[in-house]
Amino acid sequence: MSKEEKAKKEYEPKEEREETMPDGKRQKRPGGGPSGVLAPGEKPKNFRKAIKDTLSYMGAYKIAIVFVVIIAALATIFETVGPKVMGRATTLLAEGVLAKIQGTGGIDFNAVGRVLMLTMFLYAVGAFAQYLQALIMTNITQKIVYRMRRDISEKIDRMPIGYFEKMPTGEILSRITNDVDTLGQALSQSISNFIWAIISIIGIIVVMLTINVTMTLVALMVVPLSALVMGVLIKVSQKHFAAQQKYLGIIDGQIEEDFSGHLVIKAFNREDRVSERFNESNEKLYESAWKSQFLSGLMRPLMRIVSNLGYAAVVVVGGTLCVKGAIGVGDIQAFVQYVKNIGQPIQEIAQIMNQVQSMAAAAERVFEFLEEDEEIDTTTETYETGDEEVEVEFDHVSFGYDKEHPIIKDFSAKVWPGQKIAIVGPTGAGKTTMVKLLMRFYDVDSGAIRIDGRDIREKSRQAHRDEFAMVLQDTWLFSGTIRDNIRYGREDATDEEVVAAAKAAKADHFIRTLPGGYDMVLNEDATNISEGQRQLLTIARAVLADKKLLILDEATSSVDTRTEEEIQKAMDALTENRTSFIIAHRLSTIRNANYILVMQDGDIVEQGNHDELIALNGAYAELYNSQFEQVG
Repeated sequence: MSKEEKAKKEYEPKEEREETMPDGKRQKRPGGGPSGVLAPGEKPKNFRKAIKDTLSYMGAYKIAIVFVVIIAALATIFETVGPKVMGRATTLLAEGVLAKIQGTGGIDFNAVGRVLMLTMFLYAVGAFAQYLQALIMTNITQKIVYRMRRDISEKIDRMPIGYFEKMPTGEILSRITNDVDTLGQALSQSISNFIWAIISIIGIIVVMLTINVTMTLVALMVVPLSALVMGVLIKVSQKHFAAQQKYLGIIDGQIEEDFSGHLVIKAFNREDRVSERFNESNEKLYESAWKSQFLSGLMRPLMRIVSNLGYAAVVVVGGTLCVKGAIGVGDIQAFVQYVKNIGQPIQEIAQIMNQVQSMAAAAERVFEFLEEDEEIDTTTETYETGDEEVEVEFDHVSFGYDKEHPIIKDFSAKVWPGQKIAIVGPTGAGKTTMVKLLMRFYDVDSGAIRIDGRDIREKSRQAHRDEFAMVLQDTWLFSGTIRDNIRYGREDATDEEVVAAAKAAKADHFIRTLPGGYDMVLNEDATNISEGQRQLLTIARAVLADKKLLILDEATSSVDTRTEEEIQKAMDALTENRTSFIIAHRLSTIRNANYILVMQDGDIVEQGNHDELIALNGAYAELYNSQFEQVG
């Protein structure tokens, strides 16, 4: 099935290059690489858990948040008292005008001035407190985002390799970038505003009650209606916010995959199909985004309408009470201001609830990743094996990615110190799986793998893997100089040792022909050198690492025949007096192996050296002769 046909489905893992995993009667192995599509049947977002996890994550900053609450309370108190104080100035003016008309006095401008100065002071202090609150809250949220990205980065290092073979790369990147950014922005904007809104509502209601209870009750009649409007819109919009974050991750995955395979896409003229696939996902993102944003934008005008209804009712009741002499003109002016002011925090809460929906959707995806099972070591042992040659034993090893369908059924073999062991067999036989078990990327289901007589599970994974050097068919080089890439396995190596390793790997000549030589900077995917040259650099890296155990997985598959002969000489020198495991499809490269294990369906069907296996005229002879016939 082609990659484009697979893309028609939601998420279906790719098959591994070397073996397959169980899928009904057939065995298929989830392979690496992004598909950009999430698994089907994703459950609805758990809003409460997402909020609870977010608040728990913020626990380290609770003292700073309490300080923000105190500052917000002070700012709100000053702003809330302001209209009432200013109302006193209005009352003084009204009383002064009335006294002047009656001829009993005039306006006390000194008293009015003092009230206005006090009002300005209150508003100025409130504004400064708001500024300080915003500054502290921004600092807190940025620290939270920094810590979250750090935790995700450290989490990646603790994750089992099986997770990354099933999860699209673009999906993981989306959680690290888009979801964390969404969470950070929502926290920065919503927490301080929410604190201000709640305290403002409480403070305004208290002051309104001190002015007139009847008018306060009339004003508060709009609150249940506002809550009802918010509840309906939040319920409807929640699923659209969750869908928006989901399809944002899908599109990130598709973009990452399409750019990585751009040359293949163009070579097979699949640009139209790729564009069509992207447009399908983009259309779903557009649909969920505009619905969520429309409902978000609808919240504020609806709340404004409800607020204006309360405002009109208060004006009518206040005018009636003023005519009866039950309330002063300045109190009405202050009350009307409070009614307008209470509408603002209510609208702010409505807007915040929309942000919280988006934040909850992003937070759940982040915390789902942080809560994934980790690769846990049952021991911290770091003992070292022998000084040079190492003995390896596979003792009745059984393993399956799906426990009900084992791939390796009963694998037993003993590798003597310093031997070069080749593992051959058809695709899906389990060759690469054996290497993954040897490296403890997975642990065996039964049986044991022993190095120098000790079960490898008795040693920490880090210490165990520190004894291996690997050269894989899929080369990996990072953006940096050639020198740094070769030195990756041994950072303390000198420049002279780097050059010596390159010479041993037959890479020195081509490196010196490149602009900058060993100081040439490779781009992100090292596409500024050829595939064969990339392979030579990974071989030089393994030479320099100088480990006790060596794994070569199709190490010469990307080079020409002449270069292969040169590399083979380097490999012979590299594997001398070193226990080595070689996976090869080109059987001509392993003719001089000390021992050859022929695998088929997870079992060893033949074993011996090249001449012995050819004499058997069995599975190995058939594989070898078929390659000879193809060459001929």
